[in-house]
Amino acid sequence: MTAAGQGAPKEEDFLSIGGVIALLSPEFPDLTVSKVRFLENEGLVTPERTASGYRRFSVEDRERLRYVLTAQRDRYLPLKVIRQELDALDAAIADGSTTALRPRPGADGVPGSAPDDFRSDTVKRLTRENVIEQSGVDAGLVDALVDAGLIVAGAGGFYDPEAVLIARTAHDLAAHGVDVRHLRGFRTAADRQTGLITQIAGPIARQGDADARDRAAELAREIAALSVSLHSTLVTVAVRHALEP
Repeated sequence: MTAAGQGAPKEEDFLSIGGVIALLSPEFPDLTVSKVRFLENEGLVTPERTASGYRRFSVEDRERLRYVLTAQRDRYLPLKVIRQELDALDAAIADGSTTALRPRPGADGVPGSAPDDFRSDTVKRLTRENVIEQSGVDAGLVDALVDAGLIVAGAGGFYDPEAVLIARTAHDLAAHGVDVRHLRGFRTAADRQTGLITQIAGPIARQGDADARDRAAELAREIAALSVSLHSTLVTVAVRHALEP
């Protein structure tokens, strides 16, 4: 959203849904018509409609959509959290505290505590050498993580960007005496959670309508976020009790 008082928008300031996708797809390669419609149905973006029913996206609409997509991709936020942020920003714009929506930078923290996108919709893929270089850890540790199933290659033998974070985290844990063999339990627990989530969200993805995949992905991300929160809370309480005199 932009500041008020800049005059009424001109006709050429508006874009169709196809124009919006063409504009944003270099930054968000997996953006589709169904994704935009899904976000509209969820109330995250509300473009105008022509008399014939066609969507017209203003500059403000595009800023809002970019904010949502950036929050999903870079900060792993569920839509309900993004909606809360948008409401707060709308209020700030209304009272003059700010004049526009500005996507926050991506966080360096662990994905999952407030995730939006547990499906992989990034086009970036890393080689083993990329993982070693970007994580800054020894090649031996990366290989050990691969052997333990903590870093898993996808199609073509490439790794997801999260492999870098896994390698860094394993390196930091090793400094506290936690080696790779101790980490296999995390892989087993993650697989169990994944099975539960896909069991719930899978039937929705197979419903066949245009928005089914996005609804299933949003449900999966919400359940995953709650699962991570529950796990963290249980560990916190258990450790506190274990350290009590």
